[in-house]
Amino acid sequence: MNLLKPILAGAVALGLALPVAAQDRTGTLAKIDASGEIVIGHRESSVPFAYLDENQKPVGYSIDLCMKIVEAVSAELGKELSIKYVPVNPKTRIALMANGTIDLECGSTTNNLTRQEQVEYLPTTFITGTKLMVRKGSGISSVADLDGKAVALAQGTTNERAVKAAIETMGLDVKVLPVRDHAEGMLSLETDRVDVYATDHILLFGLIAKSKTPDAFEVVGDFLSFDPYALMVRRDDSAFELVGKKALAAVFRSGEIDAIYAKWFDPLGVGQTDLLKAAFQLNALPE
Repeated sequence: MNLLKPILAGAVALGLALPVAAQDRTGTLAKIDASGEIVIGHRESSVPFAYLDENQKPVGYSIDLCMKIVEAVSAELGKELSIKYVPVNPKTRIALMANGTIDLECGSTTNNLTRQEQVEYLPTTFITGTKLMVRKGSGISSVADLDGKAVALAQGTTNERAVKAAIETMGLDVKVLPVRDHAEGMLSLETDRVDVYATDHILLFGLIAKSKTPDAFEVVGDFLSFDPYALMVRRDDSAFELVGKKALAAVFRSGEIDAIYAKWFDPLGVGQTDLLKAAFQLNALPE
């Protein structure tokens, strides 16, 4: 019996010494490892976070941050990965993540507790809130001015809930036009189908910047919601989530986030707020 003790002890020690990489992978990392491909869900008109450029290629602030995560996943798996892009919108993005169609969502998605019942989020990458975009000279400066007006709202967004709640609280008579995405919302305002398009204020500035007549529009009103943006991943997949957290922490910690931010937001004249700077610092976790 005494002879077995050192043998068993050695076997246990050997087992504990096995590298993690030798163990079978599970979840998203296993899926990507087996296929050699990472599937990215992206928005098509969420300027400057994720949108299609003149070559119909997804670009933007969120896309750049997602590329840092792709590099980290590639290093973790020890192989070069191909990227498959899948367009998503407010109504489809959570479902496509939850059902395994996409591995990483790179857009302009608010992290909230209700959504965390279905998906998970990486650290905060931007902080915004709901405001109104109108034509200059419209006479609309806040939600209180919407009585008898028409407003376009993207379905399945936090903005839709915030604006409808404000309308109900004030007892206003407002016609709501549901739209598929920001491009459709902007078009409805440009063609005078509605008086207002409401969404996150930074996206409104992006839509104005890309408009053929940017001087015709303005963003008005107080913030109607608090919307911290984050990249979305699958729920209950801590291994993949950790790779993403490490990648973003390195970007925050090194200060590289400042250059990435400036690339996309300086043209819009939108600097980092103190709250966003604090979010970056809080998530610049040490290795």
